[in-house]
Amino acid sequence: MTRLILAASAGLMIASASAASLNLLGFDDMSCAAWSKSKDDPDQRAAYVVWVRGFLTGHNYALPNQQVSSFSSSTLELKLNQYCSRSPTGMISDAAMRMSDELSGRNQPIKK
Repeated sequence: MTRLILAASAGLMIASASAASLNLLGFDDMSCAAWSKSKDDPDQRAAYVVWVRGFLTGHNYALPNQQVSSFSSSTLELKLNQYCSRSPTGMISDAAMRMSDELSGRNQPIKK
């Protein structure tokens, strides 16, 4: 019984160590609310779009066999609008992760 408990504890420790949190570097406010407010500020909106493009480039760097193909900034902006319409309390970083799922052909969510 003691061996079983020790084995289970070790398994949990290994699982929690491998599921380290993701440290995303972005803007102070990465919320969909901030994205929506930026509608009338082309410079702020462009900054969010550039951040997401950089995130997707990082995806391509990390996963060369599951590349996100090129697309226009206006398409990316449309996808951000769609995500934030569906998830108004969501985060732009989550929208970027969903885009990497969808546009890389992986079609499976990134596990946080």
